[in-house]
Amino acid sequence: MISIAAISVGSNIFFSFALLAISISVLLLLRRFLTLRATPAYLTIPVFLALALPASVVLLVPIDLASSSRETGGPKAIWLPNRLILVSWRIAYWLIFVLTWAILPLLGEYVDSGYRDPKGRIQYSLRSNARYQLIVLCCAVVGLIYISIQNGFKFGTIKALVMALAYVWGLVLAIYLMGHGLVSIPRTLFRNANISGRLRRIQAYAPRLHDRLMDAITDLESLESQVTQLQRRKTGSALEFKDWIEELAETSNSSPERTALLEPSDVSTTIPAVITERYMADLTRRIQRTRHLKARFVDEWDRLVLTAGDLQAIINSSASKKLEFGHAPHRATFLSRQKILTPYMRHHVYVNVIPKVRLLFGVLFAAASVCVIWSELIKSLAPRLSVVTLSVVSYHKDPAPVGFGRQVTASAWLLYMCWAALAGVNDAKVWGNRALVRRNTYGESACWYAGLVARLTVPIAYNFLTFLPDPVRENTTFYQFLGQFIDLTPLGKGLDWFFPIFILVPVCATLFNLYGRVKNVCGFGLLEEEEDDLENNPGGYGLGGWREGRDLIERELNGLGSLSLTPRDRSPQPSSRVEEGTNAFSSSRTPRGEAVRPSRPPRGAATASTIVAEEGEEEDNFFQSFAHRVKNTFETANTPQWLQGDTFRLPRWMGTEGTDGNNGLARWFGGRPTPGGVRLG
Repeated sequence: MISIAAISVGSNIFFSFALLAISISVLLLLRRFLTLRATPAYLTIPVFLALALPASVVLLVPIDLASSSRETGGPKAIWLPNRLILVSWRIAYWLIFVLTWAILPLLGEYVDSGYRDPKGRIQYSLRSNARYQLIVLCCAVVGLIYISIQNGFKFGTIKALVMALAYVWGLVLAIYLMGHGLVSIPRTLFRNANISGRLRRIQAYAPRLHDRLMDAITDLESLESQVTQLQRRKTGSALEFKDWIEELAETSNSSPERTALLEPSDVSTTIPAVITERYMADLTRRIQRTRHLKARFVDEWDRLVLTAGDLQAIINSSASKKLEFGHAPHRATFLSRQKILTPYMRHHVYVNVIPKVRLLFGVLFAAASVCVIWSELIKSLAPRLSVVTLSVVSYHKDPAPVGFGRQVTASAWLLYMCWAALAGVNDAKVWGNRALVRRNTYGESACWYAGLVARLTVPIAYNFLTFLPDPVRENTTFYQFLGQFIDLTPLGKGLDWFFPIFILVPVCATLFNLYGRVKNVCGFGLLEEEEDDLENNPGGYGLGGWREGRDLIERELNGLGSLSLTPRDRSPQPSSRVEEGTNAFSSSRTPRGEAVRPSRPPRGAATASTIVAEEGEEEDNFFQSFAHRVKNTFETANTPQWLQGDTFRLPRWMGTEGTDGNNGLARWFGGRPTPGGVRLG
């Protein structure tokens, strides 16, 4: 008894310090994506709990395994009393359930409502969630009737139905996302090990990102011009919302010059004659979302340009064997800040060491992904052949108690499965305008991502338990709390055994780029594949090619682009439009005369050019004006893409030059590999 008590005290201390470490890590994560001082407490606390509680679930599962399999003398592992584990599971599960199904959805719509007073925000949040909650309630009522007829109407039946519905929905989403992540994690490491290939993919993605950024800036300017037009109304219903309009005007960056360049007719048609509270809330909501969209693309463009500059510096250092990044102090990474690294050592670290480390981790994570997929497929047929099962439970004593080493292994497997599911969130970009932005994440996006993390963790944790033998799984407190209710209901009984086989669907879709092929055939896709541009246009010529992306990045690094990025210890160019005091996240439009490519002008730019043209044409007569217009038409015309290059080439599906039989039908299945190579997808 003395030894057991001593181990229990040590385990309690370890568990307390582990929870403290989790809380500190979550706070640092929130500090990276949110401004804690400016974020209200009613938003910070639920988001903190929605991230800290799932992390504690990853900690509780291996402790539960060791505690349920301990012997009389006590195991050599971290364990807790059964009562404490049961209370911990109840607190974690029901808090996560309430957060994901009630608090965070309502809070996200509350932040995104656009109303000024709390009453209007609450009403908008309730109306927005009413339809979704009504659908969930109808499904619950139908399931409750079915379960009541079969098992009788009791409180345990309702509890089992609620748990089963939440588990089934979370398991479907987790398997789909985890399948994408199990492929994308090692594939990203393999691709990033090739520096030139990574730079080429960034350059191919740059034009598309730049267009989205310009569209976001134009949309924001259009909305802010509406606020300026509302300020000019001195009579009518606009006087009732004068304070609201002035508040929007104070937070906008629109200037009278930019507002005058926009087409007045377009702005006036979007503003109704009678201003209502609903219109003001809708305008405020659209402005907030557009600002978030702009901040998202500005941050992504900033990181893309800086990463491309670093990769180009690494490639250029191959001649001199010396690497200098020239970062600004606040942009320097951990390795670049180390004074012990000389330029010669830094060159070898980034050229030789880091790519090999990425390849090593890529092989390691690829093997882990194969083991997880194999375990999902074989667990219902031959559980003793599962790699995950054998690494956690030993069959020598049928089964042996879980020790500390196997606890660490179980935590590693569970953490990797959760990481793969979260990586699949970024891989499958079907979530609309939601994104995580450094120190500038929108409140609704923070609630949505936190709710998604909390919703995925519990199903993944229980799905991990299904890898283990029946005696080990059924003896855990987690199974007695959640698993028996899932197995009791027809909805959850057997689902956790046969449904994970469908993990092959997202795995194959990601591995063989099925989404990209569907996008090429149908003109749309669920995923945004960055390599599509390189496959469709390997030469990089024309609009949207990697050569255009390279020019955009070079102009941005030189201070001539459309955004004023932080200078990287370079002297400003004479024609640079970077102003003093402009930070990395400020933006200013570049005149179209300085643009690299003749991209499509923003809305309102045609009117502005017309105004400038009319001012210069007042001194010309009719024939001079007509000659100038004809000259400008031919000088600004773009060369068609089919005329670029040396000779006219037939489409790929019509010709056989260099394709070895890659006709239009074969391209759907990847075509044939080049001589001496193997095509992986």
